[in-house]
Amino acid sequence: MTVPIQRKNTTAFFVQAGLSFAVSVTAVGVGIAYLPIGPWIRAFLAIGVLYVVTSAFTLAKCVRDQQDDSEVVTRVDQARLDKLLSDHDPFKVPSTTP
Repeated sequence: MTVPIQRKNTTAFFVQAGLSFAVSVTAVGVGIAYLPIGPWIRAFLAIGVLYVVTSAFTLAKCVRDQQDDSEVVTRVDQARLDKLLSDHDPFKVPSTTP
């Protein structure tokens, strides 16, 4: 028994998430660039934002990988159960051949 994999996110949601990310990073970059502060503080803020963005990507990847691993284990267990149930015949009489 094969069940087709259903996509959880639509293309529109993916585009919205990508545009939202691009707008937010651009807004923060412009905000840092136009702050009336010295270059060292501006560089510190830019490195801080870069660190937050990369750590967010890493966290999202770890969560996704953990979900994928749990789905694979669930599918393997389901396949084993399906095979066990298909092999089991409650009406089968054991044959006694000498």
